[in-house]
Amino acid sequence: MALQATTSFCFSAPTLRSTPHSLTSKRRISIKATSSSSSSRLSNSRSNLKGRALSSDGSTQEPPSVVCFGEMLIDFVPTTSGLSLAEAPAFKKAPGGAPANVAVGIARLGGSSAFIGKVGEDEFGYMLANILKDNNVNNEGMRFDPGARTALAFVTLTNEGEREFMFYRNPSADMLLEESELDLDLIKKAKIFHYGSISLITEPCKSAHIAAAKAAKEAGAILSYDPNLRLPLWPSPDNARDEILSIWDIADIIKVSEEEIVFLTKGEDPYDDNVVRKLFHPTLKLLLVTEGPEGCRYYTKDFSGRVHGLKVDVVDTTGAGDAFVAGILSQLARDLSLLQDEERLREALMFANACGALTVKERGAIPALPTREAVFEALLKPVI
Repeated sequence: MALQATTSFCFSAPTLRSTPHSLTSKRRISIKATSSSSSSRLSNSRSNLKGRALSSDGSTQEPPSVVCFGEMLIDFVPTTSGLSLAEAPAFKKAPGGAPANVAVGIARLGGSSAFIGKVGEDEFGYMLANILKDNNVNNEGMRFDPGARTALAFVTLTNEGEREFMFYRNPSADMLLEESELDLDLIKKAKIFHYGSISLITEPCKSAHIAAAKAAKEAGAILSYDPNLRLPLWPSPDNARDEILSIWDIADIIKVSEEEIVFLTKGEDPYDDNVVRKLFHPTLKLLLVTEGPEGCRYYTKDFSGRVHGLKVDVVDTTGAGDAFVAGILSQLARDLSLLQDEERLREALMFANACGALTVKERGAIPALPTREAVFEALLKPVI
């Protein structure tokens, strides 16, 4: 039976245990060839993408303010928290991938965004492209690989909603994006170019990443960097640290978590401002440190401080950091002068904190990302 590309799909644990390798083998699983009905659905998915660069009135869209580069994948989130992957009775599929989450988050907040990356030429890949389109994200920069599958990630949730990941990418299509496949016109029109570090792990995507960032920088874009550390994907911790820091000094805005500060500084105190300042390079405009429910800290050349977060009941923390990034980038895309005005920057960070808080109240990343209206409502009254 072909896998159904619907948001209610559940993947049972027994199937996971019996066929783990089939999820990464492009020879053993062929979604588009399983049946005539499956082929029909894939054809329909492709045809639905033909107008993806058009706005609702049929006219060509304005260039997106924020272009996000990197991975987009399927997260399989357990329907029951507090169990291991083997113990989970079922998984609900949800679109994910940090850069894609940010792109959707910005669009849902009323901003304009685009995503550049590669997925498999399979049902999941075309489903993800359509999800971007349905969420008003420009997906012209997406590419489809006929020989590699869309990446999958199985997520373990603790009772507190914290996560652990098991990835299936051996290789997955996102790792195979080539420099020649970049939509440079889209990149050069961006006001802000956002990316992570996962695209630095292997070639050819690493070279594509570096070329894209260089093109955006030369065109005058603000570069936004969220390392989004996922150690299991890297050959070693030292390799991860070296590669993450290799592009550190070109970024204008960097967002890190407390855990990432500990990792990058080899164990130093993430709450010590002197430690954090070590990560502040000479041309950096804004360094953000997220602290989950406690909010965030901000550092510029001229000022620094803390903005408290909203306290909510946590269901799933997947995508909370991406929602925060979407929140602050959506505000900066409207007015970059916020970077020089501490009072207005603090207001923008309150907005970003609320974006992150609302996202943890539901399972999955993209399905939980809030609208602008929901964020303002949360800021005006207590969230429970």
